Amino acid sequence: MNEEAVIKKVSRVGIIGNVFLATFKLLAGIFGRSGAMVSDGLHSLSDVFATLIAYIGVVLSKQKEDKEHPYGHERIECVAALILGLILAGTGIAVGYSGIHKLYYERETLEIPTVLPLIAAVVSIISKEAMFWYTLYYAKRLDLAAFKADAWHHRSDAISSVGSFVGIGMAMIGFPVMDPIASLLICLLIIKVAYDICKDALVKMLDTSCDTALEHKLRSYIEEQPGVLNIDLLRTRQFGNKIYVDLEICVKRDISLVDAHSIAENVHSGVEQNFTNVKHIMIHVNPAEEKEE
Repeated sequence: MNEEAVIKKVSRVGIIGNVFLATFKLLAGIFGRSGAMVSDGLHSLSDVFATLIAYIGVVLSKQKEDKEHPYGHERIECVAALILGLILAGTGIAVGYSGIHKLYYERETLEIPTVLPLIAAVVSIISKEAMFWYTLYYAKRLDLAAFKADAWHHRSDAISSVGSFVGIGMAMIGFPVMDPIASLLICLLIIKVAYDICKDALVKMLDTSCDTALEHKLRSYIEEQPGVLNIDLLRTRQFGNKIYVDLEICVKRDISLVDAHSIAENVHSGVEQNFTNVKHIMIHVNPAEEKEE
């Protein structure tokens, strides 16, 4: 798989799709007299910038190590995901403010929406759900946090369009207050997704250890390698979408330095080949106590 070509393709689909949907929904909301659909359109408009940021973040994170950044640039992707989360949170707050303003100050003058925004909501639900699965598929294949965040951005837009559909439908049958209420529900959904994206990005930026299941799998693999008597220490830390491992292993105390080095090299290459997210493993060799031999 040509990773660079896939990244460009996914970004292009996201940007073009969101520009079309944002334009369609904003026009449908304005001419169809639906505040909920205008809010939904603003959400789609934020997706355009989100996909651009995700693309830039992923491209920059793929740069090779250099003198100033000997451990690589993977954390740039986490920064991009964090920015996406903050943009999404800002969009949610703006949508919520619009809904509250209409409920408190424009409640008596609320208009009944036309069928146009209802059609726009259906188009948005189908389109954004398709974009969610498309982006998530490649995000998982390439293990890209920024694209995973962008995929959930698409899903949050699809969910918000469901809220728009319900609110607009209720308003059309004689309950115009449901249109701004739909905006408030959209606000809560957007902020929840923004929180999840920001939390995941921060976890990966703070050298958080990997989950217990992965560490157990890693430990089991290492203990099965020839010459390894046991593990004295195993630590993992997430670095963007990659993992660094610090390891201390016990070997027989009376073997040569060359043999001990060979055991460590075998573990090193085996881990990096079988655990593709492990970017590097640092191994220290300890001599075992007499009773351990």
